[in-house]
Amino acid sequence: MKFVRTRLAGLDPDTLRTVAARQGWLVETPEVLRAGFGSAVAHVDLREGLNDARDANELLGEHQLTGDPGPAGSGVVAFGTLPFDRARAGELDVARFLLTRLASGDAWVTAVEGDDAWREMLDVPAPTQETQSLRSLTFQPTPEEYAHHVARAVEILRRKEIDKVVLARAVLGTVPEPVDAAALATRLKRREPLCTIYSLPTDDGRRFVGASPELLVARLGHEVTCHPLAGTIALAPNVAPDDYATWLLGSTKNLHEHSLVVDEIVENLSRFFEDIHADAAPSVVTLRSVAHLGTWIRARAGAGAPDALALVRSLHPTAAVGGLPRDRAQQVIAQLEQHDRGHFAGPVGWMDANGDGEWWLGLRGVLLDGRNFEAWAGAGIVSESDPVAEREETKNKLAVILSSLLADAV
Repeated sequence: MKFVRTRLAGLDPDTLRTVAARQGWLVETPEVLRAGFGSAVAHVDLREGLNDARDANELLGEHQLTGDPGPAGSGVVAFGTLPFDRARAGELDVARFLLTRLASGDAWVTAVEGDDAWREMLDVPAPTQETQSLRSLTFQPTPEEYAHHVARAVEILRRKEIDKVVLARAVLGTVPEPVDAAALATRLKRREPLCTIYSLPTDDGRRFVGASPELLVARLGHEVTCHPLAGTIALAPNVAPDDYATWLLGSTKNLHEHSLVVDEIVENLSRFFEDIHADAAPSVVTLRSVAHLGTWIRARAGAGAPDALALVRSLHPTAAVGGLPRDRAQQVIAQLEQHDRGHFAGPVGWMDANGDGEWWLGLRGVLLDGRNFEAWAGAGIVSESDPVAEREETKNKLAVILSSLLADAV
């Protein structure tokens, strides 16, 4: 298939977000907004999940790109939200139209050769839907059951069977009116400007909308970057976060949890790269209602380096969302959670025909299906963890997610 890339000017980011969030593919960082819309004209089938990732770059490279030069991720791009279970089938979609807009205002459109219908598709009403009242809500598991599961995990950790495990819980609910994904994405952008806003269709017919703070891995040219987050504290409203940051940086439990994640990623990257640098100490990433410990990890890619999705295949799931050792932690998750995570904490992002791409963890998100929604939150459990504190951490995370959807407190 032939695609043509054309440089543009004057594109409104709010319009792009609205179109892509409602029916297309949206991945918006503070630096770049990528909006795919129209039908999917090509697919990358991952029938064996990330085990098929090695073929994605070759499949995308079969499409021809002509026209104006542009930055990475503005040509033939495949979007996807993949399941947490790395062995479960997934799919990446190449949109009929891709509009890429930098924060500077520079923009490009990439479309199938001879197809210029994208302009009329941007004529859409702005989102006006407000947050809604809650009609029904179900916890899976209940808060009390979750605390019990954490206590059981701590017993396993103290027996030295594993070093860390992330346990998650979900809420399933309904609201009076079908949720407008564009309105939700707009509120998330306003509330969490430092996060990556995403709105993508899932393989089961729903839509996954969220604001992820955590970069799993990016490969842009020769630069490879990861930014894992682990270790969390809730921030009280209208209180300066400095004291919380100081506490977090001095918390033995949170520093231990964070170091496990960083060390695992560095070890995995060392299979491909010799030049790897991780910050000597974590910094505090402050969001609207929570703060995390974060560490930047960078590597230099040479000739023959793996593409972005191959790096995802190597890294996912990191100890930030799974545990250590990986396989044994997955067994504990299956034993204690007893509910399929689906797309929660799975990779969310894009990859292009050059092998460049950016993938975040599918966190702080809501799965939408008309009036129905599903949201998840997890906490990293180590041997020092307190079950009640971990339950409250997931409560705070769920409240952050749902505040952009619901008018009622959860």
